[in-house]
Amino acid sequence: MPLSPAVPGSNLTPLALVKHLENKILVGGQLITPKSHTTFPVHNPATMEVLGQAAQAGQADVDMAVEVARKAQKEWRHMDASARGRLVTQCGELLEQYADELARLMTLETGKALRTESQVEAKVFANTFRFYGGLALELKGETIPFSDSMLSITIREPLGVVGAIIPWNVPLLLMSLKVAPALVAGNTIVVKSAEEAPFAVLRAAEIMNTILPPGVLNMLSGDGPTTGEALVKHPHISKVTFTGSVETGKTIYKNSSEKLIPVTLELGGKSPMIVCEDVDVDKAIQGALTSMRFTRQGQSCTAASRIFVHELIFDRFLEGLKTKLNELKIGDPMDLETDIGAVISPEQHMKILSYVEKGKNEPGATAHVCSDLPTDPKLSKGLFVQPVVFTGLPNSHQVNQEEIFGPVTALIPWTDFNKVIEEANDTTYGLAATLWTGSLTRALKGVHQLEAGFVQVNQNIVVQPGLSYGGVKSSGLGKEASLEAMLDHFTHKKTIIFNME
Repeated sequence: MPLSPAVPGSNLTPLALVKHLENKILVGGQLITPKSHTTFPVHNPATMEVLGQAAQAGQADVDMAVEVARKAQKEWRHMDASARGRLVTQCGELLEQYADELARLMTLETGKALRTESQVEAKVFANTFRFYGGLALELKGETIPFSDSMLSITIREPLGVVGAIIPWNVPLLLMSLKVAPALVAGNTIVVKSAEEAPFAVLRAAEIMNTILPPGVLNMLSGDGPTTGEALVKHPHISKVTFTGSVETGKTIYKNSSEKLIPVTLELGGKSPMIVCEDVDVDKAIQGALTSMRFTRQGQSCTAASRIFVHELIFDRFLEGLKTKLNELKIGDPMDLETDIGAVISPEQHMKILSYVEKGKNEPGATAHVCSDLPTDPKLSKGLFVQPVVFTGLPNSHQVNQEEIFGPVTALIPWTDFNKVIEEANDTTYGLAATLWTGSLTRALKGVHQLEAGFVQVNQNIVVQPGLSYGGVKSSGLGKEASLEAMLDHFTHKKTIIFNME
């Protein structure tokens, strides 16, 4: 099927876009029907209506996409880096024109609120391509003063065909963090979308393919055991980059090790937020709303799902947080008045509620349930969850140790700074952490002691292009969103020596 993106600002509705993208993969610059001739339904989480049928790519489709990418890479890698950068920058400029269209499509399939989440993500998505496009000339090597009779240099070369597997919670942003640096570095790429959210990223890839040479960016949809595993194990995939669960990440790491290829893994977190007694309490309360990603239904790897609050301000903080949460509107994600949308799937909905029940059953614990569920009959089957703030749960409890990926957090009182740092680090994860204090001395001490790869003081902004992002411990391997991510994870260094005698 020839590419036919609508004119930006046209009246092409999200449902019309779904119809356009149904049962399609993008290979060689074209939307095509997969060889597998198999599909799976994609639902609107706010209503549980079936939006459309996505393509279930099989082994033959993976083989075709990788081979097309492999052939395209032979020319793409030899294009001047500045020329590649210009094309990727142009993609960013064009994607910005389509930001509203992409945001609406993403809202439809993910249930995220349009105003508070999807519109913001669509803009950062476009900015990421512009950011990496501008870094093309940083793909440079070094000269080494090894000997007067030798000219010793290093150069950076692309790895080949990259396999990227992206999640459903922030599909556009996380797609850009993998695709943009890989392309600028001279690789070609095959992306596998999440089963729950395949359409917005496919539409974005279609738009970008009006600029990029055919075969440079390819997009498949399908499940992990079929499509994902075939992509990871393919003999001509030279690099895998993945965001998702720890268990799936371990499987990908194991399969990739059989081929001895590099991987980048971002595998989640159980991020602490430490609030000191000397902080601006109102600012910290507002920060907790942002840090927990409540407007994303808590579906974030960096969500502050453990909030340690100093005993002296604990009660005030709790009441202030409850007040703020009760002001948020849960409702139709497409409504610009809505603050909080729906969670992604029935399975995730049940998982979140099961953790809430576990917390409620703990002796001495209290579940502070906030905000009101929507009353619109059209949303009666929607996957909505009220934000829950627990008190009285020890740090060792399941709710405080396991990643829930929902709007559930716990407030834990503390008095000793050294001990609260120990509690914050008492987790298998190490992705993000925040520290809220008015003391520079305490801030400097804390950021050095916190076991996390992404630490902020008195704020918790989302991932931005230019800020190195990645975790330690079970939160994964490697970095994203930065120059080092492109250089270290999408190129290899070659040493070249000329004998001048």
